[in-house]
Amino acid sequence: MTERRVILSGSTFEEQIGYARAVVDGDRVYVSGTTGYDYATMTISDDVVEQAEQCLRNIGAALAEAGCTFADVLRVRYLLPDRADFEPCWPVLRSRFGDVRPAATMLVCGLADTRMKIEIEVDARVPVA
Repeated sequence: MTERRVILSGSTFEEQIGYARAVVDGDRVYVSGTTGYDYATMTISDDVVEQAEQCLRNIGAALAEAGCTFADVLRVRYLLPDRADFEPCWPVLRSRFGDVRPAATMLVCGLADTRMKIEIEVDARVPVA
């Protein structure tokens, strides 16, 4: 039987909507779509690059709680309402994923709040000890 556990970030969205920041199922880690909110203050920058940086801090915290790092990410999905906002984020994204080279997809779509300019979702595998 595979052990399943949830990781919560303290985001009010998790409680209001009914989801977890991440789910660990055996050696697999599924990090929910994560936005640029600072979950401690529930504030969000107007700048897409700053939002991307905060997304990655939020994801990094979830990965660490799961026993992973960005080096363990297998797949990443980028969701943006405005395709023009993607390229300015590339240096930030490359700083975490450039050496890892996960499979990646970028989608242009609406997000839950018009202040959100990017959402990032990752799947990872817990390294074997």
